[in-house]
Amino acid sequence: MLLLALDTATPAVTVALHDGRDVIASSSQVDARRHGELLLPAIDRVLAEAGLKLDAVTGIVVGIGPGPYTGLRVGLMTAETFGLALGAPVHGVCTLDGLAYAADLEGPFVVATDARRKEVYWARYADSRTRVTDPAVDRPGDIAEQVKGLPAVGAGALLYPDAFPEAHEPGNVSAAALARLAAEKLAAGEELPAPRPLYLRRPDAQVPKNYKVVTPK
Repeated sequence: MLLLALDTATPAVTVALHDGRDVIASSSQVDARRHGELLLPAIDRVLAEAGLKLDAVTGIVVGIGPGPYTGLRVGLMTAETFGLALGAPVHGVCTLDGLAYAADLEGPFVVATDARRKEVYWARYADSRTRVTDPAVDRPGDIAEQVKGLPAVGAGALLYPDAFPEAHEPGNVSAAALARLAAEKLAAGEELPAPRPLYLRRPDAQVPKNYKVVTPK
């Protein structure tokens, strides 16, 4: 097994290789505006660090969000393209699940990432491997009572300490955590979801209302 894991659902552009036993190479850069520019060089870098070629990859793991439309689709389209080129399966993993796994907390807690517009993408977890609510997008103040008293991880939690007073690192997801979580699930015979994006809301860029289409006569 050689899994190539990647995620662009948060400001982090993160890539890792997992050989079935552990992560053998990884790269993470935080730049919310350069996902498309940074992802392929990061993949080249981790392959070079591991001394491997792309054709050695037997499976792709990609974070499916939730996340902003533009950044999220960069990772998903790259994963789908590599999967087709290599004839390798593409496995989706919820980005929030990757953060929960990296947090390695025992009791109930919350994961929240920055959704912009003064909102967060979030979910509750019973432990680092068990999500108990579907991912959602809300204003921190609107969910303060639901998350009261719970530890929280993720950049969204760190950004709004009034709603998440017990927030701490990690802030952004790492592909290394995604790869370890996916490898663990696959080894246990679990099926991972198809790589379908969790957008949760419409993209920021939309056609203006009352837009007039002008066509030549």
